[in-house]
Amino acid sequence: MSGFRYESIATDGAARRGRLHTAHGTVETPAFMPVGTAGTVKAMLPDHVRSTGAEIVLGNTYHLMLRPGADRVQRLGGLHKFMNWPGPILTDSGGYQVMSLSSLRKLTEQGVTFQSHIDGSKHMLTPERAVEIQHQLDSTISMCLDECAPHPIEPELGRKSMEMSMRWAERCRAAFRDRPGYALFGIVQGGIDRQMRGESAGALKRIGFDGYAIGGLAVGEGTGLMLETIDATVPHLPADRPRYLMGVGRPDELVEAVRRGIDMFDCVMPTRSGRTGQAFVPGGVVNLRNARHADDARPLDPACPCPACRGYSRAYLHHLTKSKEMLGPVLLTWHNLQFYQDLMAGLRQAIAGGSLAQFAAGFHAARRAGDQDAETDAEEET
Repeated sequence: MSGFRYESIATDGAARRGRLHTAHGTVETPAFMPVGTAGTVKAMLPDHVRSTGAEIVLGNTYHLMLRPGADRVQRLGGLHKFMNWPGPILTDSGGYQVMSLSSLRKLTEQGVTFQSHIDGSKHMLTPERAVEIQHQLDSTISMCLDECAPHPIEPELGRKSMEMSMRWAERCRAAFRDRPGYALFGIVQGGIDRQMRGESAGALKRIGFDGYAIGGLAVGEGTGLMLETIDATVPHLPADRPRYLMGVGRPDELVEAVRRGIDMFDCVMPTRSGRTGQAFVPGGVVNLRNARHADDARPLDPACPCPACRGYSRAYLHHLTKSKEMLGPVLLTWHNLQFYQDLMAGLRQAIAGGSLAQFAAGFHAARRAGDQDAETDAEEET
């Protein structure tokens, strides 16, 4: 079994076309990881997820720790076997839940004590325990436990949070069991403060990780500040390691982040939007709840190969959405994941061909010209 490594294939400006080699297969980058928080990409069979072009999915340490439990998953052969996904799996460490479930946790230097949102039971998640749980799950890529700080945050509190996350990263590195083809990623924190981002990246490089994530963004700072923070952070990251922007995002944000040198993404947006009647198309977002689609015989996107576009009209998808039929979320989730994977494939091809600037210009022009519904945000998941 070969070791985990990032292979560079082509560049176009700061953008990178690469390949991750892992214990569970290869991943072409830039890559979007569908979110399978609790061991399932909601409304999708694993084979259907794979059919969209996805090569790696994401699971969540906090949620799997609570139910069904890491011990049980380990006894049943690991998360790949448990969820019938033989390819690579990246597991978030629970750091996002430190912020999203702030009313249900107590934070100390030692770690985080959560009160389960399921049954109220208490659970201690330390850096060492987070790494151990991910080992039990057999995660291909494990993430360090960190504190995802909210935005805005007072500078002094932001620095304390970042520095604690770096101490936790050192503890995670010490606890991680190196195996061929497996990886541990460090997470750069520091809010929108350029200096703190640089300090955080430097601390992680001194510890030494297989890949580097940019965390603590897409938490309300807005796209402009997010892109400025990426610009300030990427130059501090090693060129021979993968770069992962956590929790992002909208299609236009993916395009701009790739242009800035990001390799990996995850976000609940395509699946969550599919469950709430929203579909991504080149012109923007179609909200199938809107009455304007009730008599529309056109497909969502005539160029899309997904089942929703091959076999059904916008009118039928509107009917499913209004009737709250289960098939609606299935078809729209499938379509959205296909859209995201096709976007990543287009970005990879453009980088390899040296035409990323033209690709991005065409993408943004199509969105500006699109006669689509306004984007709306559904309720966030925990």
